[in-house]
Amino acid sequence: MSKGSPISPSLMAQKAPAAAGDAVKNKDAASVSSIVDAVNPVQGPNNIVPPTEMTGSQAVVRSLEELGVDDVFGLPGGAILPTYDPLMDSTKINHILVRHEQGAGHAAQGYAMVTGKAGVCIATSGPGATNLVTAIADAHMDSVPMVAITGQVATSVIGSDAFQEADIVGITMPITKHSYLVTNPEDIPRVLAEAFHIATTGRPGPVLVDIPKDCQQAKVTFSWPPKIDIPGYRTVVRGHSKQVREAAKLIAAAERPVFYVGGGVLKGNASPELLELAELVGAPVATTLMARGVFPDSHPQHVGMPGMHGSVSAVTALQQSDLLITLGARFDDRVTGVLSTFAPDAKVIHADIDPAEISKNRTADVPIVGSVKEIIPELAQACRERFAAVGAPDLTEWWSQVNRLKNTYPLGFTEPDDGLMAPQQVIERIGELTGPEGVYVAGVGQHQMWSAQFIKYERPQAWLNSGGLGTMGYSVPAAMGAKVGNPDRVVWSIDGDGCFQMTNQELATCALNNIPIKVAVINNSSLGMVRQWQTLFYDGRYSNTDLHTGHETVRIPDFVKMADAYGCVGLRCERAEDIDATIKQALEINDRPVVIDFVVSPNSMVWPMVPSGVSNDLIQIARDMTPEWEEED
Repeated sequence: MSKGSPISPSLMAQKAPAAAGDAVKNKDAASVSSIVDAVNPVQGPNNIVPPTEMTGSQAVVRSLEELGVDDVFGLPGGAILPTYDPLMDSTKINHILVRHEQGAGHAAQGYAMVTGKAGVCIATSGPGATNLVTAIADAHMDSVPMVAITGQVATSVIGSDAFQEADIVGITMPITKHSYLVTNPEDIPRVLAEAFHIATTGRPGPVLVDIPKDCQQAKVTFSWPPKIDIPGYRTVVRGHSKQVREAAKLIAAAERPVFYVGGGVLKGNASPELLELAELVGAPVATTLMARGVFPDSHPQHVGMPGMHGSVSAVTALQQSDLLITLGARFDDRVTGVLSTFAPDAKVIHADIDPAEISKNRTADVPIVGSVKEIIPELAQACRERFAAVGAPDLTEWWSQVNRLKNTYPLGFTEPDDGLMAPQQVIERIGELTGPEGVYVAGVGQHQMWSAQFIKYERPQAWLNSGGLGTMGYSVPAAMGAKVGNPDRVVWSIDGDGCFQMTNQELATCALNNIPIKVAVINNSSLGMVRQWQTLFYDGRYSNTDLHTGHETVRIPDFVKMADAYGCVGLRCERAEDIDATIKQALEINDRPVVIDFVVSPNSMVWPMVPSGVSNDLIQIARDMTPEWEEED
């Protein structure tokens, strides 16, 4: 899997086109750098490093420095120990010692989500590497650029079931964009440069680089930048102009168009372009769970989040549309419900950088492969030209239907009947008191859906969550990574009492490394979403969902005491009248992490809801209550 060797700048220049060669003959360093950048897509400043002898481990660290890496998250062990030695001497890389490798992976994800750069995590072989698997799979599902570097047993004993050996390349191959096993230490610079290139270009995703211990210890000749040569890896950026024109024709002819916007628009940094196109067309905009914030919630065209727990206006607008303008979305089952019944009368424009997503679940009438950053402006121009020729679509009647849905079925909640706090109110106040400049990182479950529903997102990179894989334990370490990547913003980890107990050991990492995140534990003393399903579909038989952490329980663990033990500030809020004061107190503490135990009702549920296995037409706004569709006739 790892082949070839680094190539010196002089040899690269010899292989460059004639014009490039002329510049090299002039020995102009700036010219050389620009040529290297033009012919070789290596990240970082593209410094010219002449051939220098060092160990493979030193080459790993130097490569990361030359790639522009500032922060890494990791945990040392025997097979990666040779690399941790020179890492200690690096003045450019800030290494953050986590308490569990899964925490390193999720922290790298959070870092990548707020910076746009590849997050980096490091682990040793065997269990260290396998502890990264969940985070790697999560990054793969949610298209997060991440490079995972793992140590491996020596090449001489690979395949012999040596101590702490695991075939991490084989394990992760289905859940990475690419996995490398380095068997020639001379390949280290090239492999790392390729890993960052693959992770961050096209559809982003995780790349694993597995380096045996003897390759780390061997002597190599390091030079920079290496030559990237990845046969078969080509990313299409510009959309096909004919397809773009065909899409404009459908938009001009549509009577009930809807923008179905997915996380690809967020990853493509195309929020401004989306706003321009949406306002030009004038159609409703629905943003998926992974796209929250890519289009402002306050914009009058925004109709909410579609999906199993989406708003009635978003779900129904998609169902009743005659054209889906699908941008960077993948027709996920949580959005479509029963696929055969999803938006039955709609034609589909589908733009995505990953050709494998086009027509994978829903056949596209007009497929457009490329970067939404490029496609959306092209589509806007094509629409302008089409509208000039045939007129813009009149969506007045369509908006009267959509606005009736928005006004009749707004998101809301009822006060619990047990006298405890409503979790929706807690989360809503966190968002309102912190504001749109904050970063909100949710775990998985009821609190995740409430955070998506009741916090107003006005900008990209404000909302982080585990969407595709649904990983409990994501929130605390991802918030930690987000705070490292964006230290000037307030970062909230909004977690459930179940999720929080999976990775809260990273509070120690936060406290020791001055990473002052704020954690809101939405403590309903249960595995909330599982309990909701047990209430609705299993006759209230609560099999193994009570966690004994909340009101009138033994409170094992006591989250306030736990926070104190980890060097954090621990607060508890049990009354609605104390919510604002508690949040404000947390917002005023910025010298260490804060953990708030919000003791809420276990009976609160997430509504609206489309039960699994049924059409989106059967969306419920409360238990056994569906909207009155005859109003739309």
